[in-house]
Amino acid sequence: MSQYYSELSDKVSNALAEIETVSAVVAHGELTIEVNKDNLVQICQTLRDNKELAFDTVIDICGVDYSTYEGSKPCASRYASVYHLLSVKNNHRIRVRTWLDDDFPMVDSVVSVWSAANWFEREAFDLLGILYSGHPDLRRILTDYGFIGHPLRKDFPLVGQVEMRYDANKQRVIYEPVSIEERIIIPKIIRDDNRYAERFSTKEDDASNSQGESA
Repeated sequence: MSQYYSELSDKVSNALAEIETVSAVVAHGELTIEVNKDNLVQICQTLRDNKELAFDTVIDICGVDYSTYEGSKPCASRYASVYHLLSVKNNHRIRVRTWLDDDFPMVDSVVSVWSAANWFEREAFDLLGILYSGHPDLRRILTDYGFIGHPLRKDFPLVGQVEMRYDANKQRVIYEPVSIEERIIIPKIIRDDNRYAERFSTKEDDASNSQGESA
């Protein structure tokens, strides 16, 4: 961990010490902390109001489905809500992740902390079915009002569940069963790729010729 991230991690840990002990990890050029969902709003308020931190802007809020994740260590739950925060004043960023229940993923809304969280939370609700308690207007934002399911969940079929089209006779959009067949995509491994054989052989010939001339 670089000195910059080490100092930022210490500031965050000290600021949140009275609320809970957070775990901090540096990966992909960002500091990530994991917090308990019951303390999320209080932690976000502290991250915003603490003068040394001053995370005054929420860049993004997204949901994650870890049901098929194969990492170095098992995930604490299937669903997580992730918050990307920016301090304009101090020019530093942080990622906050909180784990949610598998059967009923719900966490308190942070709209009261950052008003920009409104649409982000609606998007996570729409696409992943994460409920944000206390949200002023939690309804779908990208899919149709009659849409069933949440398309970014790993168990949602790639072809969808229904098709929609405009019916000229009824003069409205109608829903029908899916007519296309779902395909199971299997990664294709090319073991003997001859597309670049000519290029590589040319380089090898040039290298051998140069060695022969130098000899």
